[in-house]
Amino acid sequence: MDFRHATFSGGRVSFHGATFSGGEVSFYGATFSGGEVSFYDATFSGGVVSFGGVEFSGSVVFFEDATFSGSAVNFGDATFSGGAVSFEIVEFSDGVVYFGDATFSGGVVYFGDATFSGCDVDFIGATFAGGDVNFDGTSSPVPQGLLTAVGTPPSAGVTLPSAWLLPAP
Repeated sequence: MDFRHATFSGGRVSFHGATFSGGEVSFYGATFSGGEVSFYDATFSGGVVSFGGVEFSGSVVFFEDATFSGSAVNFGDATFSGGAVSFEIVEFSDGVVYFGDATFSGGVVYFGDATFSGCDVDFIGATFAGGDVNFDGTSSPVPQGLLTAVGTPPSAGVTLPSAWLLPAP
């Protein structure tokens, strides 16, 4: 499915409960600048899912309860500069999740109770320069590059699980 460079700027768009299986789903370069877009309870299994270069700048985007299983998931170079994006209770398993070089500079991004299991998660080169980014309740080892990107202690507006801030045994 190809949604590259699409603009979501008002009203509601729902992918609620959708199943994307195998192949490629691309939102590369899309703009979410108003309204509401829901991927609530969506399933992405196998294949490639790209939100690379996407601009989240004023919409409310829900990925709550979504499952990304066995996929290569790309949020690289995405910009989170306004609005709200929720990854609450999302399960990423058995694949690759890439937030490398993403910019978090405004709005709210919530990873509360997300699960990263059996997958490589990468925040290398991500920039955290404003807004609220919350990983409370996230169950996984610290994603690669995240502590370097947010700083220790984390920059203002970034909330991490306390276990991620403890020195390794």
